[in-house]
Amino acid sequence: MTGTRGALWSETLKARRTKVLPLTAAGFAMLPLMAGFFMFLKKNSKLAHRLGLAGAKAGMLDIKADWPGFMKIIVQGMSAIGILLFTIIIAWVFGREFSDRTGKDLLALPTSRSSIVLAKFVVGLVWMSAVTVMVLVLGFAIGAASHLPGWSASVALRWSWMMVATSLMTIAVISPAALVASAGKGYLAPVGFAILVLVLAQVFSATGWGPFFPWAIPGLYTGAGGEVNLGLANYMIVVLTSGAGIAATFAYWRFADQTR
Repeated sequence: MTGTRGALWSETLKARRTKVLPLTAAGFAMLPLMAGFFMFLKKNSKLAHRLGLAGAKAGMLDIKADWPGFMKIIVQGMSAIGILLFTIIIAWVFGREFSDRTGKDLLALPTSRSSIVLAKFVVGLVWMSAVTVMVLVLGFAIGAASHLPGWSASVALRWSWMMVATSLMTIAVISPAALVASAGKGYLAPVGFAILVLVLAQVFSATGWGPFFPWAIPGLYTGAGGEVNLGLANYMIVVLTSGAGIAATFAYWRFADQTR
């Protein structure tokens, strides 16, 4: 691929300078912060009662005020909010060229379209992986500051793995958003796509078809839909969805008329 290194440098520079980077980081930081808040309410039932709605919400959570309960909130939140925020990242990476009307200038460069798409996917993956690590580190810091019981190396390892696996599956199933952003030539279409699949994930999970709907599988893996046995076929659905989204995006940039 011609100019892959240059395209990667260009996409990295654009990502470093955008305000979307700190905004998405702040959005993901709300996960451990809210989990810590709920743990605080769980440990202080009288205060939770006085706070009314927030306290009632914390009381409804079927968890204990300990490390496993704290991490469970974060991991399950990642499977839901991750679809929306990861899609925003992909929407920006692939849609900004059209919103800023720089697409024609980009395609005029002596760089292959495949290199441009590859660079965008790499930058998006690094970006999403970085915020995942940030959530995990911030979660451990907040949990330690909250003096939650139930800490052990095995608990930390288990929930760290679940966080990484959930994040990877969520990243995988939002790859079609890159195609939607490219074909929709902007940000709105992929955000609408994210909202749609989130709603459908709830519907499919409620009807028992969640294990066969790609965007419901990350949430089911975390136990958000109760005890569901996922097998190799279900995980292959995630892999195939990711591959189809990536391949379709490459094909679109290769054959579609991007100048319109």
